[in-house]
Order: sequence, then structure tokens, then C-alpha cells
Amino acid sequence: MPEDSENNKLGVHPDVLKLGLVSFLTDLSSEMIFAVFAVFFTTIAGASAALLGVIEGCADLAASSLNYLSGWLSDRTGKRKVFALAGYGFSTLAKLILLVSSSVAGLGIFRVIERLGKSFRGPPRDAWLSTVADKDTRGYAFGVHKALDKSGAVLGPLAAYGLLSWLGEGATSFQVLFWVALIPALLSVWVLSRVKEQPGTPHQRENMFETWSVLSPAFKRYLVTSGIFSLAYFSFSFLLLKAHSVGFTVKDVVLLYALFNIACVFTAPLIGKLGDYLGRGQMVMLGYLTYLLMSLGFAFASEPWQIVVLFLLFGLFYAIDEAQSKAFIADLEHERRGAAIGLHNFVTGLIYLPASLIAGALWLLQPASAFLFAAGLALLALGAFLLLRPDRLPR
Repeated sequence: MPEDSENNKLGVHPDVLKLGLVSFLTDLSSEMIFAVFAVFFTTIAGASAALLGVIEGCADLAASSLNYLSGWLSDRTGKRKVFALAGYGFSTLAKLILLVSSSVAGLGIFRVIERLGKSFRGPPRDAWLSTVADKDTRGYAFGVHKALDKSGAVLGPLAAYGLLSWLGEGATSFQVLFWVALIPALLSVWVLSRVKEQPGTPHQRENMFETWSVLSPAFKRYLVTSGIFSLAYFSFSFLLLKAHSVGFTVKDVVLLYALFNIACVFTAPLIGKLGDYLGRGQMVMLGYLTYLLMSLGFAFASEPWQIVVLFLLFGLFYAIDEAQSKAFIADLEHERRGAAIGLHNFVTGLIYLPASLIAGALWLLQPASAFLFAAGLALLALGAFLLLRPDRLPR
């Protein structure tokens, strides 16, 4: 249970901050690498852009493949820490591959294994967060955690930029960067190992199919609306392409990515507080509406200042979608939060792949049509949520 409020820091349970620090260190490490991975893979390792696309597709699939398994295992045993540690440790060990191999095969294996670690750690950690966060401030707690998490995504690319500016862009410089990136990854595992376990209620006799059958009807309704909305969730790369087509240089596009992350960092705690006050169902609908407006904006934007505003709006949407959706699931599903969060991540992650393929096909026909299609699906998801109202069903 959460500690008394006088023992909390920044209005949240201390473990929220500790888990946020773990995520910050991990994202700092990962984003240092991912900021340069495409360039390293194609120029230093000599792989083709087509092969890079294949590897990234496999990585995206890996990032959602183990979510339900890890969430179910966490609920079945009642343990959170051991599975979160395994996921973070797996991602850290994967980074050791970069220190011993610069081959195309080695880099591809690293990318997939690192994402498998992300897939495995997410649901147990989020179920852990929902346990230590008081219900009345759960949205704020998830928002604070997301702000710390995305702070690493802001500083990681900047750290990589600084290192390569100082050392140059040769193969040796990349090796130094990979060594430096390993340090915060190791620290994240050490910090997590020092956090006290907050176990859940074990359900030892349930298999994965039985767990699905006893998940709440409210959660299953929300999963329907999430699935519809996921088809609108195109790759972030299309936003960068749109910015470039409007007139932003490659360097400016990198700064837009940083701007998106900064917007998410600053808005996530505020959005969380708003969700605690208005209700998490209202925030889910606000997220769909924000994405709808953002997609319409990208469809018709023709000026650089419009692109800047839209990237800020996307940061706001991301703060709602990434943090408040998990807090909402924790409200809907009390007994099997790990499995529910894991299943949600697994289903939506699988749908993201065809969503990006559809967006890519529409982009080839007419770039604006990809964004209009996404806006239409966001409107459909909003309508489905209003019809099903998972937030109003008895728990």
C-alpha cells in the first residue's frame, strides 16, 4: 500500500520516483544508441536501407511480443520485481553485443534482443507502479514516471550528439559511445535491485487462457476501442517526413524530435493530475480527440510554425496515451493488472505494424491521405468509447 502522504516526495510514493529513475537511466542509454543506430548500421556496418527496415520491423514486433506472457507470469506468481529485473537486465546484456560485434548480424540481434527486454519488463513494472500509487493520485504517479522516462529520451540523443561532435564520426567514436551508453544501463539494473518488492496477489492455478476469461468486461470493452485506435497510430517517421517536406532540414528534424519529447516531459504530470480530477475515461477520450486534431493538422500544414505547434500537440497526446491509458487499466482491473496491461500492449503492438504499412501505402498515393485516414479512425475510436463507456461499468 502507498505510504502516508507526509512520507511522499513530489506528491507520489517514493518507489514511483525510484522506478522513474530506472526508466530514465534505461532510456538515456537506449536513446544514445538509437539516435545513431541507423547511421551506424548503414554506413559503418555497410547494410542496406531495406535491411534496416526489416530489422526495425522485427524490433517493433519484439517490443510487443512478450507483454502478455510477462504480465500473466507476474500475476500468476504475484511477483513484480523479478520479472522487471529480468527485462531490464536482458536489455542491458543485449548492449554488450555492440561492444564485441559490429557485423550486420550482430547489430540485428542486438536490436531485436534489446526490444524483447523492453517487452518483458513493461507490464510487471506498470503493475508495480499501480500498486504503490494511491488511486486518487494514480494518474499523477504514472505521469511523473512517464516524465522521468522521457527525460532520458531527451538527454540521450543530445549526449550522443555531443560525443560524436567531440570525437568525430569514425568507427572508434561509435565504440566509445556504446561503452558510455552501457554505464546508465548498468546503473538502472542496480537501482532497481535496491527497490523493495511490492508483490501482487498470486493466481497460481490460472493458465493464460483462463486469465483472459476472468478479466473484467470493462477492460475488454476498452481493449476494443484501443484496437480501433491503434490502426490510426502510424510510425513517428511519417511526422518527420512531413516536417522535412515543409522545409525543415535534417538537423532541424532532430530538434523537432527533441521538442516532442520535451513537451511530453512537461505535460505528463499535469495531465496526470487532470485525470485524477476529471476521471481517466475523460482523459482517454481527450487523447483520441487530440490525435484526431493533430492528424488533421498534419494533413493540411504548410508552414514551419504549424509543424512546430503540431509536434507540441503530439507530445501532449503521447503524455496522455502512454501514461493515462495504463492508469485507466489499473482502475478497471484490480486483480490481474499485469496481465491486463500486458495484453493491451500486446494487442496494440501487433496492430501498429499494419497501421504503419497502411499509412505507408497511403503516403505513396497522397501524403495528406495518410493523416486523414488516421483522423477518421481516431474519430471512430472516440465514438466506440462513447458507445461502450468502459469507465462506467461496475468493476
